[in-house]
Amino acid sequence: MPSQAYSVPPFDLLSYARRGPGRRDHLTPGEIQQVARTVRRTPEVMVKVLPKSANTMAAVRKHLEYIGRKGDLDLETDDGERMRGGSDLVENWDLELDDIRRKSDLTATRGREPVRLVHKVMFSMPAGTPPEKVLTAAKNFVREEFALKHRYVMALHTDTPRPHVHVVIKAVSEQGQRLHIRKATLRDWRLEFARHLRALGVAANATPRYVRGDTELRKPDGIYRASLRGDSMYMRERAEAVAQELAQGKLRVEPGKASLVAIRKEVLRAWLAVGDILIRERQPELAAHVRQFADQMAYPLTEKEWMAAEMLGHAPRPPTRAGTVAR
Repeated sequence: MPSQAYSVPPFDLLSYARRGPGRRDHLTPGEIQQVARTVRRTPEVMVKVLPKSANTMAAVRKHLEYIGRKGDLDLETDDGERMRGGSDLVENWDLELDDIRRKSDLTATRGREPVRLVHKVMFSMPAGTPPEKVLTAAKNFVREEFALKHRYVMALHTDTPRPHVHVVIKAVSEQGQRLHIRKATLRDWRLEFARHLRALGVAANATPRYVRGDTELRKPDGIYRASLRGDSMYMRERAEAVAQELAQGKLRVEPGKASLVAIRKEVLRAWLAVGDILIRERQPELAAHVRQFADQMAYPLTEKEWMAAEMLGHAPRPPTRAGTVAR
């Protein structure tokens, strides 16, 4: 069951952009704190579900080896036990029974991807965040969310600039209920993870990307990792196509461009409405931060436009309040 904190609705920025009777005209104390964190660019938490290789016994063993660095790192279980290597967990969690049940239900699974035996979740924070506090916040979150229900194991990784915690959660609870992770689930988990970090004295925020004006396309893990290595076939083909269009003197507009521009207009209208409310509530300093934040919100570019700008050596310019690119 969700924690009681989930009963508090997340900050709905776009509700302030509405016209007519449904328009919001006030901010709660919690929303004012959320606004302040966002416009002052408090570090954003990341909670990510790793999508692949979670539906076979072999894949689960391989991932446990990975997060434990093949025995070099401690794994911590839901009952506080520390261990090296995770082979015993597969047996202790009775994953083979879940595997047998899944394989026996041929009708339900025919033509569909096999259900997961575990969920692989990663909690992370930007570089500079104390790793031990990221671990403690993640530990407090999963204990509050899953204790006495879903078995789990975790490990802290500090091999990248962003400290992050890998958590493997058994998909079926001790009561026989299956855990389903949806977009709303991840939204709530981000809010809770940020709350636990703030309780430890770490500045942390959890807002949707569109609220921050972030429209950069997120790539699937495989493409992202390959692009970091410099051997992504997808990115190479995309870059070649963009270069060809530039050589022909015309960059074709992608279908999603109009949607990006429309969303940004709504977000800007909402932020300006929030600034007006703060003025009425006698918080002029925060209102000024809101307006500055809106003024500096990046103009939305598609992936093709980002590539073209990089090829031409043009850094994307900040927008004006009206939504056009400043010259």
